[in-house]
Amino acid sequence: MPTQPAIRVTGLHKSYGDFEAVRGIDFEVAQGEVFGLLGPNGAGKTTTVEILEGLRSRTSGEVSVLGFDPANDTMAVKDRIGVSLQATNLPEKMKVLEAVELFAAFYSRATDITNLLKRLQLWEKRGAFYSTLSGGQKQRLALALAMINEPQVVFLDEPTTGLDPQVRLEIHSLIEELRDQKRTILLTTHYIEEAERLCHRVAIVDEGKVIAIGTPRELQQKILGHSRVEICTLSPMPLDLPKDWPEEFPIHFTDDRKKLTVPAPKPARAVVDLVKWLDAAGAELDDLHIKRPTLEDVFIELTGKSLRD
Repeated sequence: MPTQPAIRVTGLHKSYGDFEAVRGIDFEVAQGEVFGLLGPNGAGKTTTVEILEGLRSRTSGEVSVLGFDPANDTMAVKDRIGVSLQATNLPEKMKVLEAVELFAAFYSRATDITNLLKRLQLWEKRGAFYSTLSGGQKQRLALALAMINEPQVVFLDEPTTGLDPQVRLEIHSLIEELRDQKRTILLTTHYIEEAERLCHRVAIVDEGKVIAIGTPRELQQKILGHSRVEICTLSPMPLDLPKDWPEEFPIHFTDDRKKLTVPAPKPARAVVDLVKWLDAAGAELDDLHIKRPTLEDVFIELTGKSLRD
């Protein structure tokens, strides 16, 4: 018997007067899956997540989180989920331990606070005021508050926005730990590398609609097709082509024949064949690249604009 999805969204709409922020979004998140909503600021990602969390009402559509409707079963949903918002601001004079103990009191169950703070490298800061924490420490505290009730579903809204690269990698490692524990995670982001590294599947959202959905690799292959092999040589390449080279993957040369570009469904095999061909012709290799399509390329192909526009 199939397992019920942790999250189900069908025909979701949200309007503010004449402005339609969400225009018919559909997706499901399986239990134990890390699912990413990928898109630029203003695409409707945060509005969708806030509806799922029970923080915002919807105009129309159906929404289910762990079998509950967040609009009608708000307390049941909030007791079972963890939430890390885009920005978490606590009173400046609140201490780390005080914040965690306060949030623990909001739920019907709570994890071991000491272990949680140690796991998030905050135990030594338990007596520190919130105002004295670094950006990375504040984000780790936000994750601690999201995990205090041992949630079945965790919502992470732009968890690394504004953080320096080193802290971002640190937060990525913590999210990977949650993924390894089979937590269900809904992650919003506009960082390509974040979605590719952390998510089992992603939905690309633009102007309030899902325009593509699948694993990062599926989207890259389905929308953009093959990888590209680029090879540069110090001397011109031979006029003939490699023996038995397939016509469906034409090789493109620069005018001086010192650079070639070719689409390749199996780039490693293509590189071997091309290098053998060049070596036999005496063309000395200068540089070689295999370029795989990224989610950024997918987004540009689908929308005609950069992800950060």
